[in-house]
Formats: sequence, structure tokens, C-alpha cells
Amino acid sequence: MSIGTLIKSIQDIMRKDVGVDGDAQRISQIVWLLFLKIFDDKEQEWQVTIPGYKSPLHNRFRWSNWAKDAEGITGEELIEFVNNELFPSLKQLATKAGVSARGRVVGEVFEDAYNYMKSGHLLRQVINTIEDDVDFNSSSDRHLFNDIYEKILADLQSAGNAGEYYTPRAVTQFMVDILNPQLGESVLDPACGTGGFLTCTIEHLGHQVKNNEDRNTLQASIHGVEKKPLPHMLAMTNLMLHGIDVPSNIRHDNTLSRPLKDYGPKDRVDIIVTNPPFGGMEEDGIENNFPRKYQTRETADLFMALIMHLLKHDTGRAAVVLPDGFLFGEGTKTNLKRELLEEFNLHTIVRLPKGVFAPYTSIATNLLFFEKGQPTQDVWFFEHPYPDGYKSYSRSKPLTIAEFALEKKWWGGTTRKARKASQHAWKVSAKDIAARNYNLDCKNPHEVAINHRDPGELMQEYQEIVRQLTEAQAALKAELMQALGGKA
Repeated sequence: MSIGTLIKSIQDIMRKDVGVDGDAQRISQIVWLLFLKIFDDKEQEWQVTIPGYKSPLHNRFRWSNWAKDAEGITGEELIEFVNNELFPSLKQLATKAGVSARGRVVGEVFEDAYNYMKSGHLLRQVINTIEDDVDFNSSSDRHLFNDIYEKILADLQSAGNAGEYYTPRAVTQFMVDILNPQLGESVLDPACGTGGFLTCTIEHLGHQVKNNEDRNTLQASIHGVEKKPLPHMLAMTNLMLHGIDVPSNIRHDNTLSRPLKDYGPKDRVDIIVTNPPFGGMEEDGIENNFPRKYQTRETADLFMALIMHLLKHDTGRAAVVLPDGFLFGEGTKTNLKRELLEEFNLHTIVRLPKGVFAPYTSIATNLLFFEKGQPTQDVWFFEHPYPDGYKSYSRSKPLTIAEFALEKKWWGGTTRKARKASQHAWKVSAKDIAARNYNLDCKNPHEVAINHRDPGELMQEYQEIVRQLTEAQAALKAELMQALGGKA
């Protein structure tokens, strides 16, 4: 069965259930079931590879003991079991004393999960479909999960509410490639969504892993925080399928809810790579966690203040997706940009065209790359062009990683010294930006200026075209009448 067919067959079963309302609930339902299936397959593996392995789950709550048998419990008995026994047992693992790290991971995933299905017979059909068609201990099927995951994300996007935590794969890969994380460096995404930046980082570090000690180092160095339950559940599942067996560093929390002053040296990291939610407002009181100069309820601005604070001195580096509004905005944004130029080296801004985040938003976005410790001398800008023949990106014609070959060729290696101005690239001194009141919305000086001409002249030209068109229509009518023997 193809991935698309598998997901569609599960969704078709769920559509018959009166309790499941809309794509988002269907996806949430699929994800907690897939998570338990994956965790069970992982446990089969751990029982072989980890001496004395003991499951954090009570025996009756392990997938293989209640879901695996196609002829197992169903109907009302299954719904009663899932709602009144399974979910309460899994939820309490998040806070229960003495629970292993693996148990806490399960507890955090189920903390805000919910069984929407009302029919035990339909739920049994969904379980059997998952059990029959996917084996995560098979390397080929494990690889297929990436396809399942992408399909789930595509459906989630269609549900219309994924834009705030979904970043196109080409963008995440480019940003991670440029940051070039090394094994042992701590990497954080403080608004990790479904884990795209973190899984790209894991893949990037994969060739550096030579043994179990390296694998442990990698696992300990990946950190993420996600506020919403569904993307958090997807992130945990995604990381497990990318070799992070115990993704206990992926917290279900709001990074902004902790006072900035409470983040100390031990919280600082080498690398931050993220697409913080923008355009949203935080709840009342969150801004009080930040110094007065940063106080705002705008989410992206608060995240920028946090990112700048959490980078290690002298070695910390970051890549952040931000909208055009941050570049030209004032108030808190001006304070952030002043500090960004004075205490960080904001060495590059890649300006992406509209449509990269279609269909969620048409807002133009930018990738800001900066390092902590040295002031900015010059900011280089690179304007990413559309491919030939494109007027915008769309779901059927998305931005691809191959297009970033332009930026990579121009980048100038780790020192960035070989950079040259071009039709796409230009630099502006920090001094000039400060004189612009820290407005970073610097236009490409190499663009050919379009002369729109005088409106009066254009109107005269338009009226002449209309006159000629009217004359042509009258002449054509006369010719037709003559051809028809003078009859209208």
C-alpha cells in the first residue's frame, strides 16, 4: 500500500466516526496511534539491545498487548479501555515519581492528547490498518515514515492552521547547512513546531557519528520547545524516527513564559536555528518576563530577545526566519536591531521572495544569520531570485534546496571573505544602518529602476488607444454589414 493510500484509508475510516470533526482532529488521532505503534516497535528493539530493559508502561498498556491482535478488543469495550484506562495511565507518566526518561517522554506526548473517536469498531479498523501496513523495525518501513510524516504535514497544512509551525524543507536545510553544526555543539529551536530544523540538524550531524558515545553526544545536544500539543507530538515522533530514542530534550512548554533573567549560563547554547511564530500576540503578562526595552506582546520580537540572550558569548551563532516587518519596524524592534548590530555580527540577511510560505501567508520573509560577541561592521544582503519562468512559488511549485546553490556559491566559505557584490548581493555598513534608525529594509541597488512615467501622459496614451480601438470596431462593423448585403 502506498503512503498516500495508507493515510487516506485511515482518514476515510475516521470520517465515518461522529466524534472526529475536521482534518486537525483526524491528524491528531493518527499521530497518537502512530506514536504508540512506533514506541512499541522501539521497545521490541530495546529489549534485545539494552540489557535488563524494563518498559515504563504497564504490560496491558503496551501496543502489542491490546492493539496488535486484529481480533482483539473492539466496540464499546475498546473505547472504554482507551478513554478510562489507557489515556489516564499514559498521561500520569509525565509527573509520576520514579518514572524513567522514556516513560516521561510518553507522558509528555499524551499530556494533551485526546481520543476523538466514538466508535470502537471504527477505531479497531484504524488500528488494524496501521498494524498491517507499517513495521517500524523494518529499515525500509522506518524510512517510509518520513513519507507518512510529510503526508500528515501536507494534510495539516490543508487544515489551514499549520503556517505558524511549518517551515519549508528547503529553507530548514539551507539554514542548517550554512550554520554547519559540529558534533558536541548544543543546538536549540525554541519554537520547534514539528521538529523540522532539529531533524535537519540530526541528518547533518549523522556522518560525524562513529560510535555509541557519539550517538549519546548527539542525543544530548538537540534541544527544542513547542507550546502546542499536536506539533509537539509530531516533533517527538519525528525525532524518534531520526534516531533520537529518548527525545526528552524536546519540551512541551512556552519558552517565553520564563523570565529572561532566570536563563543563566547553563541555559546558553552554541547554535539557535528557528522560525519563531510571527504576526501573533502573546497573552497578557508574558511581556513582563522581559526587560522594559523589549516589552511587547508581539511574539516574534520576544523570541528575538530570547534568542539573543541564549546564545553563548563569542561562540554562539544563529539563523532565524523573520518577516519584512521586523526589518523596518520601530519601537521594540529598533531596540532589538540596535543591540543586534552593537553586540552581534549580523553578517547576512537573505531576502526571500513572496510565496515561499504559500499558502499560509504571502508575507515576504528573511533569513537573518548572526554571531554573538563582535559588533557588526557590514551587513550583506542577498536577494533570492525566482527561477526562470516563475512569478511566485506555490504548493505545486515550491522553493527547492537546489535553488540555494546561488547563495552557497556566493557565501565565501566559513570566513565569508570571498564575497562579491552582484545583481543579487550588496552590503550596507552598520554605520549607515544606524543612521537610518536601524531600518534594515535595504533595497537591492542593482535592480533596474522602472520608470512609471507621468500619469497625465499615460492617460493621453490610453485615450488614444481607446479612440483607435473604437475606430477599428466601427470599420469592422461596416465591413461585416457590407458583406451581409447591408443588413445589420
